[in-house]
Amino acid sequence: MLLDTPLCDFGWPAPNFSLPALDGTLHDFNGVAGPKGTLIMFVCNHCPYVKAIEDRIARDARELAALGIGVAAICSNDAGTYREDGPEGLRGQATRAGWEFPYLIDESQAVAKAYEAVCTPDFFGFDAKGGLQYRGRLDASTGRPGAADLPRELFEAMRAVADTGHGPKMQTPSMGCSIKWKAA
Repeated sequence: MLLDTPLCDFGWPAPNFSLPALDGTLHDFNGVAGPKGTLIMFVCNHCPYVKAIEDRIARDARELAALGIGVAAICSNDAGTYREDGPEGLRGQATRAGWEFPYLIDESQAVAKAYEAVCTPDFFGFDAKGGLQYRGRLDASTGRPGAADLPRELFEAMRAVADTGHGPKMQTPSMGCSIKWKAA
């Protein structure tokens, strides 16, 4: 099911978390936070919307890290139903895409619920104090990669956060596959 993210609730405080990465090490929000801000993204291995931008996520994460933005990805999908989103599939994705940031597993789905994540990809850009400044898309790509010269909306928004502490007032929601919630 295709979903759009809600509009940015400027200043909304980042919920803390403690989640294992693919290598088993635990990470929390403060541990992944950068001195100028933090990008938390909800992604997965099987979603065509994520697959279409994997290389752009890698590029933007590297460039944002150089600006003082901490980056982490979280997979909250039900890996029991969506096997591709289990640890083995996520390791393959991180390798294939060249992701150098922590890729965390939210097996209980509590973190996705705390963040009110709705789809993959769902991007949350926080300022240095942990206040939300961006809840938009990476660029205008859809289930297929867009043109190479598309405006880099996420990167430019987070660069503004690094420089000024504020995200852009105009943001286009991200869209993608719904989070695959476990049956109640």
